[in-house]
Amino acid sequence: MIYNLIIYVYLLGVAVYSLFNEKVRKMWRGERDAFNVLREKVDLSAQYVWFHAASLGEFEQGRPLMEQLRREHPEYKILLTFFSPSGYEVRKDYKGADIICYLPLDTITNARRFLRLIRPVMAFFIKYEFWYNYLHILKHRNVPVYSVSSIFRPDQVFFKWYGRQYGRVLNCFTHFFVQNEVSKDLLEKIGITCVSITGDTRFDRVLHIKEQAKQLAVVEQFLEEKESPKPKVFVAGSSWPPDEDIFIKYFDEHRDWKLIIAPHVIGEDHLQQILSKLGDRKVVRYTEAGESLSSYDTLIIDCFGLLSSIYRYATVCYVGGGFGVSIHNTVEAAVWGVPVIFGPNNEKFQEAQQLKACGGGFEIQGYDDFAHLMDRFDADDDFLQAAGYAAGGYVEGKAGATKTILDSIFK
Repeated sequence: MIYNLIIYVYLLGVAVYSLFNEKVRKMWRGERDAFNVLREKVDLSAQYVWFHAASLGEFEQGRPLMEQLRREHPEYKILLTFFSPSGYEVRKDYKGADIICYLPLDTITNARRFLRLIRPVMAFFIKYEFWYNYLHILKHRNVPVYSVSSIFRPDQVFFKWYGRQYGRVLNCFTHFFVQNEVSKDLLEKIGITCVSITGDTRFDRVLHIKEQAKQLAVVEQFLEEKESPKPKVFVAGSSWPPDEDIFIKYFDEHRDWKLIIAPHVIGEDHLQQILSKLGDRKVVRYTEAGESLSSYDTLIIDCFGLLSSIYRYATVCYVGGGFGVSIHNTVEAAVWGVPVIFGPNNEKFQEAQQLKACGGGFEIQGYDDFAHLMDRFDADDDFLQAAGYAAGGYVEGKAGATKTILDSIFK
Protein backbone atom coordinates (compact mmCIF):
# COMPACT_ATOMS: atom_id res chain seq x y z
CA MET A 1 0.00 0.00 0.00
CA ILE A 2 1.21 3.53 -0.83
CA TYR A 3 0.62 4.69 2.78
CA ASN A 4 3.17 2.21 4.14
CA LEU A 5 5.70 3.21 1.50
CA ILE A 6 5.26 6.87 2.50
CA ILE A 7 5.73 5.97 6.17
CA TYR A 8 9.04 4.21 5.46
CA VAL A 9 10.26 7.12 3.33
CA TYR A 10 9.25 9.48 6.14
CA LEU A 11 11.06 7.27 8.65
CA LEU A 12 14.25 7.51 6.60
CA GLY A 13 13.85 11.27 6.30
CA VAL A 14 13.42 11.69 10.05
CA ALA A 15 16.51 9.57 10.73
CA VAL A 16 18.61 11.77 8.43
CA TYR A 17 17.11 15.08 9.59
CA SER A 18 17.64 14.12 13.24
CA LEU A 19 21.37 14.49 12.64
CA PHE A 20 20.90 18.22 12.11
CA ASN A 21 17.84 19.23 14.18
CA GLU A 22 17.56 18.89 17.97
CA LYS A 23 13.75 18.77 18.04
CA VAL A 24 13.63 16.00 15.43
CA ARG A 25 16.43 14.18 17.25
CA LYS A 26 14.36 14.15 20.47
CA MET A 27 11.38 12.74 18.59
CA TRP A 28 13.52 10.09 16.85
CA ARG A 29 15.11 8.96 20.11
CA GLY A 30 11.80 9.08 21.96
CA GLU A 31 10.03 6.89 19.41
CA ARG A 32 12.81 4.30 19.50
CA ASP A 33 12.84 4.32 23.31
CA ALA A 34 9.06 3.95 23.64
CA PHE A 35 9.13 0.15 23.67
CA ASN A 36 11.69 0.16 26.50
CA VAL A 37 9.46 2.53 28.48
CA LEU A 38 6.45 0.27 27.96
CA ARG A 39 8.28 -2.93 28.85
CA GLU A 40 9.48 -1.30 32.06
CA LYS A 41 6.23 0.34 33.16
CA VAL A 42 3.28 -1.67 31.87
CA ASP A 43 1.34 -3.46 34.59
CA LEU A 44 0.25 -6.73 32.97
CA SER A 45 -2.69 -7.07 35.37
CA ALA A 46 -4.09 -3.60 34.59
CA GLN A 47 -6.64 -2.41 32.04
CA TYR A 48 -5.29 0.50 30.02
CA VAL A 49 -7.19 3.26 28.28
CA TRP A 50 -4.98 4.77 25.59
CA PHE A 51 -5.07 8.50 24.74
CA HIS A 52 -3.05 9.77 21.80
CA ALA A 53 -2.37 13.47 21.23
CA ALA A 54 -0.16 14.77 18.45
CA SER A 55 1.10 17.75 20.40
CA LEU A 56 0.38 20.12 23.29
CA GLY A 57 -2.84 21.59 21.86
CA GLU A 58 -4.41 18.16 21.38
CA PHE A 59 -3.26 17.16 24.87
CA GLU A 60 -5.20 20.10 26.32
CA GLN A 61 -8.29 18.83 24.49
CA GLY A 62 -7.81 15.31 25.80
CA ARG A 63 -6.92 16.34 29.33
CA PRO A 64 -10.50 16.93 30.59
CA LEU A 65 -11.43 13.42 29.40
CA MET A 66 -8.45 11.81 31.09
CA GLU A 67 -9.07 13.58 34.37
CA GLN A 68 -12.80 12.88 34.48
CA LEU A 69 -12.20 9.26 33.45
CA ARG A 70 -9.72 8.86 36.30
CA ARG A 71 -12.22 10.32 38.79
CA GLU A 72 -15.20 8.27 37.64
CA HIS A 73 -13.47 5.03 36.60
CA PRO A 74 -10.38 4.48 38.78
CA GLU A 75 -10.37 0.84 37.71
CA TYR A 76 -8.57 1.90 34.50
CA LYS A 77 -4.99 3.02 34.05
CA ILE A 78 -4.15 5.65 31.46
CA LEU A 79 -1.50 5.52 28.74
CA LEU A 80 -0.75 8.88 27.09
CA THR A 81 1.29 9.07 23.88
CA PHE A 82 2.58 12.03 21.88
CA PHE A 83 3.88 12.42 18.36
CA SER A 84 5.61 15.79 18.76
CA PRO A 85 8.35 16.85 21.19
CA SER A 86 6.44 20.10 21.78
CA GLY A 87 3.82 17.98 23.53
CA TYR A 88 5.92 15.28 25.14
CA GLU A 89 8.70 17.49 26.50
CA VAL A 90 6.21 19.83 28.19
CA ARG A 91 3.90 17.15 29.62
CA LYS A 92 6.15 14.14 30.18
CA ASP A 93 5.68 14.55 33.96
CA TYR A 94 1.89 14.96 33.83
CA LYS A 95 0.40 13.21 36.87
CA GLY A 96 -2.91 12.38 35.24
CA ALA A 97 -1.49 9.46 33.23
CA ASP A 98 0.19 6.28 34.43
CA ILE A 99 2.53 5.94 31.45
CA ILE A 100 3.65 8.69 29.06
CA CYS A 101 5.79 8.09 25.98
CA TYR A 102 6.19 8.88 22.30
CA LEU A 103 4.11 6.93 19.80
CA PRO A 104 6.40 4.81 17.58
CA LEU A 105 5.91 5.61 13.91
CA ASP A 106 2.95 3.91 12.27
CA THR A 107 4.59 0.90 10.62
CA ILE A 108 2.80 -2.45 10.76
CA THR A 109 5.60 -3.93 12.91
CA ASN A 110 5.57 -1.02 15.37
CA ALA A 111 1.80 -1.05 15.66
CA ARG A 112 1.72 -4.78 16.40
CA ARG A 113 4.51 -4.57 18.99
CA PHE A 114 2.98 -1.54 20.68
CA LEU A 115 -0.53 -2.98 20.97
CA ARG A 116 0.80 -6.36 22.06
CA LEU A 117 2.52 -4.67 25.00
CA ILE A 118 -0.39 -2.44 26.03
CA ARG A 119 -3.52 -4.42 25.10
CA PRO A 120 -5.75 -1.37 25.59
CA VAL A 121 -9.43 -1.84 26.45
CA MET A 122 -10.30 1.34 24.54
CA ALA A 123 -8.50 4.17 22.73
CA PHE A 124 -9.06 7.90 22.23
CA PHE A 125 -7.49 9.75 19.31
CA ILE A 126 -7.63 13.53 19.72
CA LYS A 127 -8.80 15.78 16.87
CA TYR A 128 -6.70 15.02 13.75
CA GLU A 129 -5.03 11.71 14.53
CA PHE A 130 -5.65 8.98 11.91
CA TRP A 131 -2.84 6.42 12.06
CA TYR A 132 -3.75 3.75 9.51
CA ASN A 133 -1.95 0.69 10.88
CA TYR A 134 -2.65 1.30 14.54
CA LEU A 135 -6.33 1.85 13.82
CA HIS A 136 -6.75 -1.19 11.61
CA ILE A 137 -5.11 -3.47 14.16
CA LEU A 138 -7.27 -1.99 16.94
CA LYS A 139 -10.36 -2.72 14.87
CA HIS A 140 -9.15 -6.26 14.13
CA ARG A 141 -8.80 -6.79 17.89
CA ASN A 142 -12.30 -5.37 18.55
CA VAL A 143 -10.95 -2.52 20.68
CA PRO A 144 -13.38 0.45 20.84
CA VAL A 145 -11.75 3.56 19.35
CA TYR A 146 -13.12 7.08 19.66
CA SER A 147 -12.22 10.26 17.79
CA VAL A 148 -12.86 13.23 20.08
CA SER A 149 -13.04 16.96 19.39
CA SER A 150 -12.47 16.09 15.74
CA ILE A 151 -13.26 18.52 12.97
CA PHE A 152 -13.48 17.82 9.24
CA ARG A 153 -13.27 20.08 6.19
CA PRO A 154 -14.10 19.40 2.51
CA ASP A 155 -10.47 19.87 1.45
CA GLN A 156 -9.22 16.92 3.55
CA VAL A 157 -7.94 13.84 1.74
CA PHE A 158 -10.80 11.62 3.00
CA PHE A 159 -13.27 13.48 0.79
CA LYS A 160 -11.22 13.47 -2.43
CA TRP A 161 -11.40 10.77 -5.09
CA TYR A 162 -7.70 10.02 -4.69
CA GLY A 163 -8.08 9.57 -0.92
CA ARG A 164 -10.66 6.80 -0.92
CA GLN A 165 -8.25 4.02 -0.02
CA TYR A 166 -6.71 5.93 2.86
CA GLY A 167 -10.20 7.13 3.83
CA ARG A 168 -11.04 3.58 4.90
CA VAL A 169 -9.19 4.36 8.10
CA LEU A 170 -12.28 6.27 9.25
CA ASN A 171 -14.24 3.00 9.32
CA CYS A 172 -11.97 1.82 12.14
CA PHE A 173 -13.52 4.23 14.63
CA THR A 174 -16.31 3.10 16.90
CA HIS A 175 -17.66 6.63 17.18
CA PHE A 176 -16.79 10.20 16.20
CA PHE A 177 -17.45 13.02 18.67
CA VAL A 178 -17.12 16.00 16.33
CA GLN A 179 -17.16 19.74 16.86
CA ASN A 180 -19.74 20.87 14.33
CA GLU A 181 -22.52 20.06 11.85
CA VAL A 182 -20.24 20.40 8.82
CA SER A 183 -18.04 17.56 10.11
CA LYS A 184 -21.06 15.34 10.72
CA ASP A 185 -22.44 15.99 7.22
CA LEU A 186 -19.09 15.29 5.53
CA LEU A 187 -18.73 11.96 7.32
CA GLU A 188 -22.29 10.94 6.52
CA LYS A 189 -21.69 11.64 2.82
CA ILE A 190 -19.05 8.90 2.77
CA GLY A 191 -21.24 6.48 4.69
CA ILE A 192 -20.06 7.07 8.28
CA THR A 193 -23.03 7.55 10.60
CA CYS A 194 -21.59 6.78 14.04
CA VAL A 195 -21.22 10.50 14.68
CA SER A 196 -22.31 12.86 17.46
CA ILE A 197 -21.89 16.63 17.63
CA THR A 198 -20.48 17.31 21.08
CA GLY A 199 -18.30 20.38 20.57
CA ASP A 200 -14.75 20.90 21.73
CA THR A 201 -13.49 19.58 25.09
CA ARG A 202 -11.06 22.50 25.16
CA PHE A 203 -13.86 24.73 26.47
CA ASP A 204 -14.14 22.51 29.54
CA ARG A 205 -10.39 22.74 29.94
CA VAL A 206 -10.19 26.55 29.84
CA LEU A 207 -13.05 26.87 32.31
CA HIS A 208 -11.18 24.56 34.66
CA ILE A 209 -8.00 26.60 34.13
CA LYS A 210 -9.96 29.73 35.02
CA GLU A 211 -11.17 28.14 38.25
CA GLN A 212 -7.59 27.15 39.15
CA ALA A 213 -5.92 30.37 37.95
CA LYS A 214 -3.19 31.86 40.09
CA GLN A 215 -3.16 35.33 41.52
CA LEU A 216 0.18 36.74 40.44
CA ALA A 217 1.72 39.12 42.95
CA VAL A 218 4.17 40.60 40.44
CA VAL A 219 1.39 41.47 37.98
CA GLU A 220 -0.79 42.88 40.74
CA GLN A 221 2.05 45.07 41.98
CA PHE A 222 2.67 46.23 38.43
CA LEU A 223 -1.00 47.19 38.07
CA GLU A 224 -1.32 48.76 41.51
CA GLU A 225 -2.38 52.35 41.09
CA LYS A 226 -3.05 54.85 43.86
CA GLU A 227 -4.56 57.42 41.57
CA SER A 228 -8.04 57.17 40.03
CA PRO A 229 -9.16 56.23 37.46
CA LYS A 230 -6.99 53.15 37.18
CA PRO A 231 -5.36 52.58 33.77
CA LYS A 232 -6.74 50.08 31.31
CA VAL A 233 -4.63 46.99 30.65
CA PHE A 234 -3.70 45.49 27.28
CA VAL A 235 -2.43 41.89 27.38
CA ALA A 236 -0.70 40.49 24.30
CA GLY A 237 -0.40 36.72 24.48
CA SER A 238 1.78 34.46 22.30
CA SER A 239 2.92 37.44 20.25
CA TRP A 240 5.29 37.34 17.27
CA PRO A 241 7.27 40.25 15.76
CA PRO A 242 4.56 41.20 13.18
CA ASP A 243 2.02 41.41 16.02
CA GLU A 244 4.36 43.46 18.16
CA ASP A 245 5.04 45.91 15.32
CA ILE A 246 1.33 46.74 15.31
CA PHE A 247 0.36 47.07 18.96
CA ILE A 248 3.62 48.60 20.21
CA LYS A 249 3.30 51.39 17.66
CA TYR A 250 -0.18 52.17 18.97
CA PHE A 251 0.82 52.24 22.64
CA ASP A 252 3.79 54.45 21.89
CA GLU A 253 1.16 57.18 21.55
CA HIS A 254 -1.31 55.94 24.21
CA ARG A 255 0.62 55.99 27.49
CA ASP A 256 -2.54 55.86 29.62
CA TRP A 257 -2.73 52.06 29.00
CA LYS A 258 -0.55 49.57 30.81
CA LEU A 259 0.95 46.95 28.53
CA ILE A 260 1.71 43.28 29.32
CA ILE A 261 3.53 41.29 26.63
CA ALA A 262 3.86 37.50 26.81
CA PRO A 263 5.76 36.58 23.61
CA HIS A 264 5.42 33.15 22.04
CA VAL A 265 9.18 32.77 21.70
CA ILE A 266 11.00 33.57 24.94
CA GLY A 267 14.55 33.88 23.73
CA GLU A 268 16.99 36.67 24.42
CA ASP A 269 17.12 37.77 20.77
CA HIS A 270 13.35 38.16 20.60
CA LEU A 271 13.19 39.89 23.99
CA GLN A 272 15.82 42.39 22.86
CA GLN A 273 13.79 43.04 19.69
CA ILE A 274 10.76 43.85 21.81
CA LEU A 275 12.75 46.13 24.11
CA SER A 276 14.14 48.06 21.14
CA LYS A 277 10.62 48.61 19.76
CA LEU A 278 9.30 49.87 23.10
CA GLY A 279 11.58 52.88 22.99
CA ASP A 280 11.30 55.06 26.09
CA ARG A 281 8.44 53.18 27.76
CA LYS A 282 9.26 52.17 31.32
CA VAL A 283 9.76 48.42 30.98
CA VAL A 284 10.34 45.65 33.51
CA ARG A 285 10.79 41.92 32.95
CA TYR A 286 8.78 39.51 35.07
CA THR A 287 11.86 37.58 36.23
CA GLU A 288 13.68 40.79 37.18
CA ALA A 289 10.81 42.50 38.99
CA GLY A 290 11.45 44.02 42.39
CA GLU A 291 8.94 45.19 44.97
CA SER A 292 8.10 48.63 43.56
CA LEU A 293 6.52 48.16 40.12
CA SER A 294 3.68 50.66 39.83
CA SER A 295 5.90 53.25 38.15
CA TYR A 296 6.44 50.95 35.13
CA ASP A 297 4.02 51.00 32.20
CA THR A 298 5.14 47.79 30.42
CA LEU A 299 5.67 44.29 31.81
CA ILE A 300 7.35 41.60 29.68
CA ILE A 301 6.62 38.00 30.67
CA ASP A 302 9.95 36.27 30.08
CA CYS A 303 9.00 32.84 31.48
CA PHE A 304 6.51 30.09 30.66
CA GLY A 305 3.31 28.88 32.30
CA LEU A 306 1.68 32.17 33.32
CA LEU A 307 -0.29 33.34 30.30
CA SER A 308 -3.62 31.69 31.12
CA SER A 309 -3.58 33.40 34.53
CA ILE A 310 -2.33 36.74 33.18
CA TYR A 311 -5.35 37.13 30.87
CA ARG A 312 -7.48 37.66 34.01
CA TYR A 313 -5.94 41.14 34.42
CA ALA A 314 -6.76 42.33 30.89
CA THR A 315 -9.13 45.01 29.73
CA VAL A 316 -8.48 43.93 26.14
CA CYS A 317 -6.55 40.86 24.93
CA TYR A 318 -4.55 40.29 21.78
CA VAL A 319 -3.72 36.73 20.70
CA GLY A 320 -0.73 36.46 18.39
CA GLY A 321 0.14 34.35 15.37
CA GLY A 322 -2.49 35.67 12.99
CA PHE A 323 0.09 37.38 10.78
CA GLY A 324 2.07 34.15 10.53
CA VAL A 325 1.12 30.49 10.26
CA SER A 326 -2.03 30.75 12.41
CA ILE A 327 -3.45 32.29 15.57
CA HIS A 328 -2.90 30.75 18.97
CA ASN A 329 -5.47 29.93 21.66
CA THR A 330 -8.23 32.57 21.63
CA VAL A 331 -10.50 30.66 24.01
CA GLU A 332 -7.90 30.86 26.78
CA ALA A 333 -8.30 34.65 26.69
CA ALA A 334 -12.04 34.87 25.97
CA VAL A 335 -12.93 32.80 29.05
CA TRP A 336 -12.09 35.84 31.20
CA GLY A 337 -14.87 37.89 29.62
CA VAL A 338 -12.69 40.34 27.71
CA PRO A 339 -12.60 41.26 24.00
CA VAL A 340 -10.08 39.28 21.95
CA ILE A 341 -8.20 40.74 18.96
CA PHE A 342 -6.28 38.62 16.43
CA GLY A 343 -4.75 38.76 12.97
CA PRO A 344 -6.21 37.61 9.63
CA ASN A 345 -4.91 34.03 9.49
CA ASN A 346 -7.77 32.53 11.50
CA GLU A 347 -10.11 31.01 8.91
CA LYS A 348 -9.42 27.41 9.96
CA PHE A 349 -10.22 28.11 13.60
CA GLN A 350 -13.87 27.59 14.38
CA GLU A 351 -13.69 29.36 17.74
CA ALA A 352 -12.23 32.49 16.13
CA GLN A 353 -15.02 32.56 13.55
CA GLN A 354 -17.64 32.11 16.24
CA LEU A 355 -16.09 34.76 18.47
CA LYS A 356 -16.25 37.20 15.57
CA ALA A 357 -19.87 36.25 14.91
CA CYS A 358 -20.97 36.80 18.52
CA GLY A 359 -19.12 40.12 18.89
CA GLY A 360 -16.46 38.94 21.32
CA GLY A 361 -13.61 38.55 18.84
CA PHE A 362 -12.17 41.03 16.35
CA GLU A 363 -10.00 40.43 13.29
CA ILE A 364 -7.54 43.09 12.18
CA GLN A 365 -5.73 43.32 8.86
CA GLY A 366 -3.07 45.76 9.99
CA TYR A 367 -2.25 48.82 12.06
CA ASP A 368 -5.13 51.01 10.90
CA ASP A 369 -7.73 48.38 11.86
CA PHE A 370 -6.06 47.91 15.23
CA ALA A 371 -5.86 51.63 15.99
CA HIS A 372 -9.49 52.22 15.02
CA LEU A 373 -10.68 49.33 17.18
CA MET A 374 -8.57 50.31 20.18
CA ASP A 375 -9.72 53.92 19.93
CA ARG A 376 -13.30 52.69 20.17
CA PHE A 377 -12.55 50.42 23.13
CA ASP A 378 -10.84 53.35 24.83
CA ALA A 379 -13.68 55.79 24.28
CA ASP A 380 -16.80 53.61 24.49
CA ASP A 381 -17.18 51.70 27.76
CA ASP A 382 -20.51 50.21 26.68
CA PHE A 383 -18.92 48.73 23.57
CA LEU A 384 -16.00 47.41 25.60
CA GLN A 385 -18.26 45.75 28.17
CA ALA A 386 -20.60 44.26 25.57
CA ALA A 387 -17.68 42.71 23.67
CA GLY A 388 -16.27 41.22 26.87
CA TYR A 389 -19.64 39.85 27.91
CA ALA A 390 -20.07 38.25 24.47
CA ALA A 391 -16.62 36.59 24.65
CA GLY A 392 -17.17 35.15 28.12
CA GLY A 393 -20.71 34.04 27.33
CA TYR A 394 -19.52 32.26 24.20
CA VAL A 395 -17.08 30.09 26.18
CA GLU A 396 -19.60 29.33 28.94
CA GLY A 397 -22.16 28.28 26.36
CA LYS A 398 -19.80 25.79 24.72
CA ALA A 399 -18.91 23.82 27.85
CA GLY A 400 -20.00 20.26 28.57
CA ALA A 401 -18.43 18.14 25.81
CA THR A 402 -16.40 16.04 28.27
CA LYS A 403 -19.42 14.86 30.24
CA THR A 404 -21.44 14.20 27.09
CA ILE A 405 -18.68 12.04 25.57
CA LEU A 406 -18.02 9.93 28.65
CA ASP A 407 -21.72 9.53 29.43
CA SER A 408 -22.24 8.27 25.89
CA ILE A 409 -19.41 5.75 26.13
CA PHE A 410 -20.19 4.43 29.61
CA LYS A 411 -24.00 4.58 29.54
